[in-house]
Amino acid sequence: MNIEQARFNMIEQQIRPWDVLDTDVLELLVVVKREAFVPLAYRSLAFADSEIPLPGGENMLAPRVEARIMQAVAVQKHENVLEIGAGSGYMAALLAHKARHVTTVEIIPELKVLAEKNLADYGVTNVEVVEGDAAQGYKGLVQPHAPYDVIVVSGSLPFVPEGLLAQLKVGGRMFVVVGTAPAMTAQLITRTSDVNYTTVGVFETLIKPLHNAPVPSQFKF
Repeated sequence: MNIEQARFNMIEQQIRPWDVLDTDVLELLVVVKREAFVPLAYRSLAFADSEIPLPGGENMLAPRVEARIMQAVAVQKHENVLEIGAGSGYMAALLAHKARHVTTVEIIPELKVLAEKNLADYGVTNVEVVEGDAAQGYKGLVQPHAPYDVIVVSGSLPFVPEGLLAQLKVGGRMFVVVGTAPAMTAQLITRTSDVNYTTVGVFETLIKPLHNAPVPSQFKF
């Protein structure tokens, strides 16, 4: 396989047609090598338009979804990022290339180790991989980079918990996929004041829920 040709085809045939036109994002997909974060058994599928299996029953998001996330949150060099769900470490690597610092929280110990190794092997030094459950907000005792400029939730939630919203800085942006199968919407939430947020639907999709995602109340009034 000609890797660079496959990468080019991924960008031109999958990502551009899905309304990813930001040149910074397109260049980022060339700079940060996706194949370095794909398990060896699936490396031939590194540029396919599909999710790639990971240990613990998880998966990497499809490349076009990763690209749309990066375009939506538009990370800046001075910003600190919180990612919920490290997976293989690839999204953290993309974010880290644009951000000041990334904290990525992973609930599955095997994936925490994998992400940490992949990021270290790739030479990424501004990411901290933390083992923990952050489905309702990251409850780490020491959070020198909180509140966060950007939060990326790499799994779906039935609704956005208050604990997660509270960790977003005023002016900050959160990308999260909200809903339950078969209807989910990728949302960009911007915190506009201490008590106000704006929400924009970005696209429809279907991705796995986070472990321990909060359960909506069944009470109806």
